[in-house]
Amino acid sequence: MVPTIEETEGVMTDWRKLSRRAAFASHRLIGWSYWEPKGIKAYSELGIPNGFGYYITTRAGFLGNAGPDAVIAAYFSIHPDFIRASYEFLHENATTNDAVRVRDEAVLEGLREYVPSICDGLAAMSEPLWKAADALPLSGRAMFAAQLHHRRPDEPLLDAWLAVNCIREWRGDTHWAIQIADGLSGTEAGVLDGAWRNYGEDWLPRSRGADDEALNEAYESLTERGLAQNGAVNKAGIVHRQELENKLDDLSTTAWKEFGEKETLSFIDLIEPVGETLISRIDVTAGEKWMPAARQYPEIEL
Repeated sequence: MVPTIEETEGVMTDWRKLSRRAAFASHRLIGWSYWEPKGIKAYSELGIPNGFGYYITTRAGFLGNAGPDAVIAAYFSIHPDFIRASYEFLHENATTNDAVRVRDEAVLEGLREYVPSICDGLAAMSEPLWKAADALPLSGRAMFAAQLHHRRPDEPLLDAWLAVNCIREWRGDTHWAIQIADGLSGTEAGVLDGAWRNYGEDWLPRSRGADDEALNEAYESLTERGLAQNGAVNKAGIVHRQELENKLDDLSTTAWKEFGEKETLSFIDLIEPVGETLISRIDVTAGEKWMPAARQYPEIEL
């Protein structure tokens, strides 16, 4: 259970833990939208067969206006060919603005239908959430920067969701920066992440387009670093991945400190009770492994 505000007063805040919990709540608040059937149906009606690439183009948002290569750079671990194909289908039939509009409409409708209990409370947080997002540094964070000026003050509920999305994408950009600085390729990052989360059979990197050749190269590189052996991530690899996550949680405290301790606890208190409802939307629409960041995983004490 998240402690109440009264229980935390006078106690030194564990910002790493608070950042981790706020991020987890944010992943669940945002993640269901990537596979929302109403959005995919509307996207398909733009002329895009089976809504191909909905996740790619609607999540990237206005970054798509910079072209597929910029989106490939931002996504890092998703196969470039899939991203290029997503934009080919989109640009043959519609625009990035159309994709964003369809996504926004589906999010607003979905929140009101699936989690009506949080709508008023979340809408009331719009202004301080945007204040926190605006305080974050832009440097090296392309996905975040592309979302930063996409706002809907005429729809406070959607506006608050967009602010959380901004803060979440800042964390995502920071996550990839840490992985890149650590010398990991996109496939290597996926292999480590999948092992750390107990996802078997390399499901996670394969879900992002890695084939046998890419996986063999990743395991060879990880083995050279002492993070894998005999075609599997070893204990040292799991510990290393946890260290990277701890660093991410520490760096991601920036937004939540700006938002405020009491406000962050209130956000967690609001979203956590509907977390299972939102993750169940992904289970139904995509499957029980998708959106791994929004699913429970074992925390390793270092």
